[in-house]
Amino acid sequence: MSPEAINSLLVLSFGFSVAGVLATGYQLVTAEPPSFLILGDGARPKAVASVLFLVFAAPFIIMRNTVRGRRVERRNFLAAMFSTVIAGFWSLMSGTVLVMALQAVGLFQA
Repeated sequence: MSPEAINSLLVLSFGFSVAGVLATGYQLVTAEPPSFLILGDGARPKAVASVLFLVFAAPFIIMRNTVRGRRVERRNFLAAMFSTVIAGFWSLMSGTVLVMALQAVGLFQA
């Protein structure tokens, strides 16, 4: 496996990990699972915070909804595969942003 592929795999897993931690922390504080519906709640500062939260927690939310939709609503395999690809790409992009931010601060060396 090439170094670039290993780097992408690590960034992907880092993005999913951060998404899981954020979503679990949200559920711990609010006692309800996070969803995309929090965007419509409250005033402008809360909406801005919701967007920042959802940017990094979205892969977890997408995968949770995919598993639930497959199990409960009997969605087909193609819909689950498409949702997984979207969540993976989103996780890769958010993980890349997080790693670049950690490198800029000096907390992570590549």
